[in-house]
Amino acid sequence: MPKASKQSASETETLEGYEGHFEHFAGGYTVGFETYTQDADLSPFFKGLPDDRCQAAHWGYVIRGKVAYHFDDRDEVFEAGEAYYAPPGHTPEIFAGTEVVEFSLTKELQETMDVVTKNMEAS
Repeated sequence: MPKASKQSASETETLEGYEGHFEHFAGGYTVGFETYTQDADLSPFFKGLPDDRCQAAHWGYVIRGKVAYHFDDRDEVFEAGEAYYAPPGHTPEIFAGTEVVEFSLTKELQETMDVVTKNMEAS
């Protein structure tokens, strides 16, 4: 049975205010162990995707802090100790001191991250 931890994950991404450790599982799932040290409204980075929103679904657990997902018709906030599901069509807002473990479908996540990365590089 496959497994991963923050320490064993095969990919690491570090940006100012962010550290992520990722593992891709057979069957098309990715797990991310993510830590945020700065507040961040990430909506500008989703420009160019349908409705300028993330097209990947996420299942996660907030270890500490809180995360918000903004949808066209509502906002959802999840805090430490809560599990969540964020369907496609959202933009995330992260708060300093937040740590999450999040699962996503690899294909949809990669397609979204390709646009996000391009937008980050252009800013």
